Amino acid sequence: MFVDEVEIELGAGDGGNGVTTFRREKFVPNGGPNGGDGGHGGNIILCVDTNTNTLLDFRYRHVYEADRGSDGASNNKFGKDGKDLILKIPQGTVVTDLDTGKILADLSAENAVIIIARGGVGGRGNSHFATSIHQTPKFSELGEPGEKFRIKMELKLLADVGLLGYPNVGKSTLISAVSAAKPKIADYPFTTLVPNLGVVYVEPERNFVMADIPGLIEGAHEGVGLGHQFLRHVERTRLLVHLLDVSGLTDRDPLQDFEILNRELELYSDKLANLPQIVALNKTDVLSDTEALDTLESELKARGHTVYRISAATRKGLKPLIYEVMERLESLRAEEIKAKPITDLSVLITAAREGDERRWEAAQIDENTFEVTGRGVERLVVMTDMNNTHSVTRMQRILERMGVYKRLRIMGIQHHDTVRIRNIDFDYTDDEIYEEERVTAKTRKGNRGGLLMDEEEE
Repeated sequence: MFVDEVEIELGAGDGGNGVTTFRREKFVPNGGPNGGDGGHGGNIILCVDTNTNTLLDFRYRHVYEADRGSDGASNNKFGKDGKDLILKIPQGTVVTDLDTGKILADLSAENAVIIIARGGVGGRGNSHFATSIHQTPKFSELGEPGEKFRIKMELKLLADVGLLGYPNVGKSTLISAVSAAKPKIADYPFTTLVPNLGVVYVEPERNFVMADIPGLIEGAHEGVGLGHQFLRHVERTRLLVHLLDVSGLTDRDPLQDFEILNRELELYSDKLANLPQIVALNKTDVLSDTEALDTLESELKARGHTVYRISAATRKGLKPLIYEVMERLESLRAEEIKAKPITDLSVLITAAREGDERRWEAAQIDENTFEVTGRGVERLVVMTDMNNTHSVTRMQRILERMGVYKRLRIMGIQHHDTVRIRNIDFDYTDDEIYEEERVTAKTRKGNRGGLLMDEEEE
């Protein structure tokens, strides 16, 4: 079964928690903190496998999760890192974030590899926070949650030449005649239900890949027939060969068919509409009226198209057509190399989605709610143990040092307004008002502003 589009959920592994422990041994004074770090969560990696040509493996399983990192232990023992999850996909797969619509990866290189969802960083143990003035830190960090995505994977076949034409014009016959591909051939419409790829060998060291795209009829860009499902597979091609049935046995006008399909390409994609085309007039072996064929050929040439008369069934005229395709492709490849130098795309590293961890933004959502975003700020919050007073105090101190509180005060935040960071809501407290009201709270002494978790969040 050929499957070229799937939607799945990815969850990278969470980082393990750091621990808060102290060295306690007989006859060893001043043992100090020795809590170890948590292990890193496993990544989810997409790897191109040239032996895979469909996304069928993802059709029946929709959720993929990598291993969580292990927690740290006493005596500065690190937790074990979570195992990465490697998913093999066919070459030419495009990955899109379903929530944002952003393309995360285009894996068209032969050996492309990308970390699509990164595992969380392991939390640090309390041994990391010991200083000369704070020798017994009673807190550690939680592990960072791994990245989670809902993604769509679309397979776009990698072919140099795309075969276009109405059903039963002879596309399958042509690709079987010039390559080793063996598509289904029969005398009824929509015989081909999946795209077929064939390698055409012209001469030693001169070859190209041809794709037979099924189901193109009027209205294909709107999903009529099978065209909308498979038009994506000609988006990567450099050249189109447009087949027209000129046998006169179908009561169709070849020129009208040519115009209709080109209009469908234009409605689907400007890129497709602008691809160069070679027109092949097929089934000339059963044609009786050559005068009409001469008129059609003259009309197509007047529009700037190269035209060949062929019979895919008898292989008549195929050699000149194939050599023309090869020469046109070599010319197009030379232009591409000249316009853009070749770069090594064999390995792709994970895209930088988080930006600078020191950058953050604050915005007022409504009259009493403010939101702070930024990878560094969000990571700080999720790795803070909100049940540990010492850990919360450290978070408050870092937010003050980053200038978060100062920005919120400039924006006009008031006592008991809500501050949201990474989907966690806090109450903002003004120390002066707080002292006057004598409300029991835990915040850094001398801090003019701070955040306290809502009782519901605790």
